[in-house]
Order: sequence, then structure tokens, then C-alpha cells
Amino acid sequence: MLFSHSDPALHYLGFLPVVDGDFIPDDPVNLYANAADIDYLAGTNDMDGHMFASLDLPAINKNKEVITEEDFYKLVSGLTMTKGLRGANATFDVYTKPWALDASQETKKKTVVDFETDILFLVPTEMALAQHRANAESAKTYAYLFSLPSRMPIYPSWVGADHADDIQYVFGKPFATPLGYQSQHRTVSKAMIAYWTNFARTGDPNTGHSAVPTHWDPYTLESGNYLEINKEMDGSSMKENLRTDYLRYWSLTYEALPAVASEGTVPAPPTGDSETTPVTPMGDSEATPAPPMGDSEAAQMPVVIGF
Repeated sequence: MLFSHSDPALHYLGFLPVVDGDFIPDDPVNLYANAADIDYLAGTNDMDGHMFASLDLPAINKNKEVITEEDFYKLVSGLTMTKGLRGANATFDVYTKPWALDASQETKKKTVVDFETDILFLVPTEMALAQHRANAESAKTYAYLFSLPSRMPIYPSWVGADHADDIQYVFGKPFATPLGYQSQHRTVSKAMIAYWTNFARTGDPNTGHSAVPTHWDPYTLESGNYLEINKEMDGSSMKENLRTDYLRYWSLTYEALPAVASEGTVPAPPTGDSETTPVTPMGDSEATPAPPMGDSEAAQMPVVIGF
């Protein structure tokens, strides 16, 4: 194995920029003013974190195996180590709140995937989108969410678009190897090729030589506009405020918690019957926020997620 099962897979990945003061003169989050006149398109898959969550908790893909509160708390604490016990407790509270109403294994497994999708993909992408928009002058910003479910037959039926699932459609694989795909996959691929080539040609995914299924509105800080890409695309595919409450938690509440020195130990997981209403960990809960209630229709995307 490439990593210990006791540690999150993220600890073994080196996907960080090397700020050398020359080629990359500063942290990229501080350099968006350099792209003020460059159009920008970015997005995520709705279950981008599934691949990594499956490495950390393999039971996610096994119908007869269960995810417990202890399993999830250990994963959370491993990915919030810089904020110590308060960070682990606050994050656990936020993500497990829905379990009080639905403690099914499917819900718990989706929570693990949502958590890793947020922390590894959605938060960094939304930060990039917001920073580009905040610094843009003549440039436009476009955001998307790819949600066509994975075609992997070994995955549970609830799995959405996994990490890198979108790439095959951008590059036209459903046309190159048609026997492996259905007509709906070619429809999605045709739409993505049209948007991407138009954007490459003109800086606007709507304008170019290729017809698109619906208009893609630019991203704004006020509404966090994004295009949801799947097999059915029409005027309702333009949406707003993707997981805004969770983004606000990470960029405001979590960031405000004090960093801690290495404590040498992982916070103790919650105890209790894992199949009943989850028992949240005890300890310093002073900074534990009110849990998100879903997408906020009124919330504005702050300028640091730039929240």
C-alpha cells in the first residue's frame, strides 16, 4: 500500500505549489490581479472526493460494510489537525447534523464523500472563482458543477460524478468508443465540447462555432452562479449558491479557529451506538457553529472564499 490505512490519503499527496519567488512569486491566492483580463472557467464534480474517500474508508463502496461515527470522526480529525480538538469537533458537528434525521448507511457514506469533496475540491475551486471575480477587470468568470453519475459498475447506485469523470466527455470519448456509451453520454459530451471550444476561441462558452443547449451565465460574487452539467440541460441548469453554508463554515468559522501546535495525538472519537443518532464528541465546543441547513438562497459569496 502507498499509505497507512490509519492516515487520510491526502497526507501522502504533494499537490502544492512551490513558491520559489521567481516562477511562482507568491501564494497563488494572492496573484489573481495578474489575471484581471484573462477569462476563467473552473468547476468541480459533485462527488469529486469519492475516489479519496474510498481509499480512506473502503466500506463506502461495500453494501454489507458500515461507516460508524468513530470512523468518520477519525477521518475528520486527520484532516483538521491544524485546528486541533476544536476544529475536529466543530467540523464533525456540522457534517453529522443531518444524521439526526437520517442515520442510514447511505446517508453516512454520502457524508464522507461530501466532506472530502468539499475540503479537497469544492472549497479551493470556489476560492479561485471568487478571487478571480473579485480581481477581474475586463475578464469574465464561469463556474460549473458536473453531476452525471459515474459509469463504474462496482460503485453503489448513489455515487454521482467521481473525480476526473468529466474528462472523458470533454475530449469526446463517447464518440471515439461509441459501443461503451449510451446516447445520453454523447449528448453530454457534445455539450461540453461546444462550451469548452467556444470558451477557448472567444472567452465566452456561449459564443463561437458550436451551438450550446442553454446559456451559461457568468459567475458573480452575489449569487455564485454555476452551470450544472448532466444529461438534461435547459434553462433550469443555471443555479446559484452551491453548498454556500458549508463554504462559509470552512472559510469563516473554521479559519477563525486558532491553529495549534502538533499535539502528538488524534482527538478521541465519539462513542455510543453507531447505528443510532450520532453522539458528537465532547470537549471545547465554544467555537462549534450552527450547522448548515443546505444551500442558502440569500447568502452572498464572500470575497475571501474569498468569503
